[in-house]
Amino acid sequence: MSIILDKVNYCYSEGTAYQIQALKDINLEILDGQFIGIIGHTGSGKSTLTQLLNGLLKATSGNIYVDGKDIYDEDYNMRDLRNKVGLVFQYPDHQLFETTNFEDVCFGPKNQGLDRKEIELRAFEALRNVGFPEELYYQPPFDLSGGQKRRVAIAGVLAMKPDVLILDEPTAGLDPAGRDEILGLVARMHKELGITIILVSHSMEDVAKYVDRLIVMNQGEVMYDGAPKEVFPHYKELEAVGLAAPQVTYLMHELKEKGLDVNVNATTVKEAAEDILHALQ
Repeated sequence: MSIILDKVNYCYSEGTAYQIQALKDINLEILDGQFIGIIGHTGSGKSTLTQLLNGLLKATSGNIYVDGKDIYDEDYNMRDLRNKVGLVFQYPDHQLFETTNFEDVCFGPKNQGLDRKEIELRAFEALRNVGFPEELYYQPPFDLSGGQKRRVAIAGVLAMKPDVLILDEPTAGLDPAGRDEILGLVARMHKELGITIILVSHSMEDVAKYVDRLIVMNQGEVMYDGAPKEVFPHYKELEAVGLAAPQVTYLMHELKEKGLDVNVNATTVKEAAEDILHALQ
């Protein structure tokens, strides 16, 4: 499923003294099966962008096309869009409200008008896909840890079988082990399910390790759009807008300056370690 944004703008409190332009002339194409990272500091427009993709917000101007259809046409069914583009919010408590985890995951398919058997089959499948413990299926979601709540929230969207899964800061508030666990889960889902993943994050290390394409937002505009290896060489420009490249980028540049023949475009610890060992041989 392809998504095209054509000259998209969005203003909060438009026409008032408090007007804020959150997005400015955004032009993007999201292709089927991509693993995309969207990164930017607070207020850069990244969360606004994802809510436009899901139809929760409507662009002030411009067009958004999903599979060639303009989602702002009068006869376009927004419910179909939200079935295709699933959004997992930053705080899972905003999505969890049923009496048990299993019923929470059933909620989306139930709203799609499916019969009970299909609803439950989808819920079981989604919970298995996110590695959620079976002994917790029928427990209240409010007793779960932060990482477990995120798994249930992700499962609730997966059960609707979207073509695109958007995760807004899915590792916020988690410890390093929990962060690696959730991101590993997302990477596995991308590989095994073949769906498009859009990961919104503030961590360069996270996106460097997992995504194929990186969109950097700054003051409502797309600052960079490319593979991590194409974006991170601009680390000085990123620093100027309050961002930073992964620590590996700085390390490799320092080693290069000290005379070690290393690849400064290494983006992960694994790539850097292999390159350093090769340079030392």
